Amino acid sequence: VQLQASGGGLVQPGGSLRVSCTTSGFTLDYYTIGWFRQAPGKEREGVSCISYNDETTSYVDSVKGRFTISRDNAKNMVHLQMNSLKPEDTAVYYCATDLRPFRYCPMGQDGIQYWGNGTLVTVSS
Repeated sequence: VQLQASGGGLVQPGGSLRVSCTTSGFTLDYYTIGWFRQAPGKEREGVSCISYNDETTSYVDSVKGRFTISRDNAKNMVHLQMNSLKPEDTAVYYCATDLRPFRYCPMGQDGIQYWGNGTLVTVSS
């Protein structure tokens, strides 16, 4: 089981970026995927989640209306589109799964079995 995050980079405040999670070693169709982030000096927090069947999504309050999570099971990918980025969105972003089939959002960190590598998003002028 592997999850590979990509797409991070440097963007100006108000800009947009899409980070992606490429999965392998399991059938993505059956599993819920979450995005988490950890800013310098802060604890890791849940950002967004998408259920196995696309029926439920969840977002932390600070990104609601700005971030959109989506999945493409055929390509084994989950995306997080981030718009109207703010300096406080600067963090390392991780995708993860608890690898429990047919579950809905939200996904707590305690149950996470597999973490992807992180991708750094820096929002700065």
